Amino acid sequence: MTDATADYATWIGRQEITDDDMSVAPALAAAATLDDTRTRFGNGSALPPLWHWFYFLPRAPQALLGDDGHPQRGGFMPPIPYPRRMFAGARMRFHAPLLIGEAARREAVIRDVRLKSGRSGALAFVSVLCRFYQNGRLCIEEEQDIVYREPGPAVPCPRVLDWPLLPAGASTRIVTPDARLLFRFSALTFNAHRIHYDRPYAINEEGYPGLVVHGPLTAVLLMELVRQQFGRPVQGFSFRGLAPLFDLAPFRLVCAANGDELSLAAQGPDGTTAMSATAELASAQ
Repeated sequence: MTDATADYATWIGRQEITDDDMSVAPALAAAATLDDTRTRFGNGSALPPLWHWFYFLPRAPQALLGDDGHPQRGGFMPPIPYPRRMFAGARMRFHAPLLIGEAARREAVIRDVRLKSGRSGALAFVSVLCRFYQNGRLCIEEEQDIVYREPGPAVPCPRVLDWPLLPAGASTRIVTPDARLLFRFSALTFNAHRIHYDRPYAINEEGYPGLVVHGPLTAVLLMELVRQQFGRPVQGFSFRGLAPLFDLAPFRLVCAANGDELSLAAQGPDGTTAMSATAELASAQ
């Protein structure tokens, strides 16, 4: 393990550029995975918010994957050795939708690297700013929070309790995750992290009670609830992961509106908030 005095300052400012032809195939595969049978996609169609995660994918050679399935660090991302990696949160502004069939570019830069010591051991926080361009126009700005941490004690199996009462007027959806959904989402995002599809590895090596639901999948499902309920453009979105979800029990998505501001949560089977999020809708015309 690297000690807390390790200096990753030289990674701050490091950049990575990824181009994508924005073909229709990933959008069609995502729609199938998310059971969206209503939206029609073709050249010129606007991508729904957060679906840019199905494009601009990393393509590390197989020989450069670590035992956990993540690409070895030390290129764009700093070589932090803590094995547990999480996409812990993000803040986004949507200026214009990305269009299918038109080439686009993702420009990423490491904004900050911080090492801390928490209750669960050593932690490293990497802040990455991503900007997405198409036809010379800035479409999306996204600041990601990536967290690495040391191995900790085994995570207990979640309890199944009654969910709390819903706020008045709230929209909700119950999601029952399973290995098929997690495998398909891993394929959509070209994510080989084994905690999402390799049950013996997730339990025996990383100490989880089951397969782990991807944080981005939970965020996408929350955004899909917004898209289905409101049908209005989203200008801003932020989320924060608070606890893992597993394929062992259903979880609940909740969306409560206050004008153009939406408060969102994914609640685990014990009723605790596993992910909190907010969304800002474009003003109604």
